[in-house]
Amino acid sequence: MRNGGEAQGADADGHGELRRETGQLAAPAPPTLLGRLKKHRLLASALTLALVATGVAVPLALAGQDEGPPCQEIPATPRALAENPAAATRALDPGDDLNRLDAVRRLLAHEHPCSDGGQALGAVVDAATRATGPDTPHTLAQARAAFGVVAALNDVELPDGMAPGVARMLAQYVVDQHRYLGSDDEAVLPAVPAESTRPNEKGWTTYGRFLAPGEAHADFEHTRPYPRDKADPRDLIAELAKDPQAFAILYAAERAWFAYYLERLDGQGTDPAYQPKPTKYYPSPRTTWIHYDLEHMADRIGVLMGYRSLYARNGTIPDVTAFDAAVRRHTPGVYLADERQLTGRPPMASIAARKPSGRADENLMDARHELDTVLDAWAAARRIPEARAASLWQIIDNRYVWVLQTTR
Repeated sequence: MRNGGEAQGADADGHGELRRETGQLAAPAPPTLLGRLKKHRLLASALTLALVATGVAVPLALAGQDEGPPCQEIPATPRALAENPAAATRALDPGDDLNRLDAVRRLLAHEHPCSDGGQALGAVVDAATRATGPDTPHTLAQARAAFGVVAALNDVELPDGMAPGVARMLAQYVVDQHRYLGSDDEAVLPAVPAESTRPNEKGWTTYGRFLAPGEAHADFEHTRPYPRDKADPRDLIAELAKDPQAFAILYAAERAWFAYYLERLDGQGTDPAYQPKPTKYYPSPRTTWIHYDLEHMADRIGVLMGYRSLYARNGTIPDVTAFDAAVRRHTPGVYLADERQLTGRPPMASIAARKPSGRADENLMDARHELDTVLDAWAAARRIPEARAASLWQIIDNRYVWVLQTTR
């Protein structure tokens, strides 16, 4: 995806009172060898001939003088992985020790694929990490592959066409990617089996609330002691938010997760399975983890809208009105919580595949309105105490506004 153009539209973030001046943009990265060669076509051609003469494979198709930079052909073998999910999972699985992470990088990280190469790579990502059905839990290998994708694409500018496939992967792991706060020495594996995520005697597990039994989970907080090996979903979201289809996929998954989560809270807005045993030193209220999760939901949606605003101002999104229209075209609809308290624990793929409650309206890109509408309808239907509903909204709104204002 490439930047360009001037921002259009008077209210890029959907909330006039929250608009702010654009911050100082980061300095551009030093030019790569390929970047320098793009400016010297004859040198690039000569180097290519020299490499071929020495027997080194060069997967570059040099463009004409005025046709842009050289592109990389994506061979048939990696392309075919999109049609063979089991093989795709094996190819993108970095292993428990991450020893295959460089191989995953080589397969996925391409600066300028030729033709539909970016779309093909996105399809491989989706195939490797997607559950075999909406009611099927992710396997351990699939969860490791999801970690491998996020780590391999760390600080990578995605080529055109790749973002939707990568966004579908993050949507499939919406619960897991919410947990990321930073690298954690106690996160010893890139993914953990289902038995490691079972709630303890208090009904608590570090991997989240309302988890499906039998599902493996990616642990994006795991890392080797090398900065380039981190798997930060939020950094990846910054790249995906440039693409309207990818934006729509992520936004829909977040709103579906919000509705799913509310459905499983009890009449006091708490997790009925969590039964802490407070002491005089550690009160451990029942609301702690609910508030934590709702903050993370507001955080992820705020990040999306924050980048939309930033990119409209700096020209990455040249026409925010056209961008929003494209997001609406790719949006399934709105997601309201069921009026009943639900006790089922479907896997994450089911959340990503949730059917919308209705069509999206003109307020779709006003995320505060969308969240408030869903919360109000749920609180009224479930007769949640007014003070509790107001408290939940304050938690959500505070985090959303803060993230929207601080996204750079």
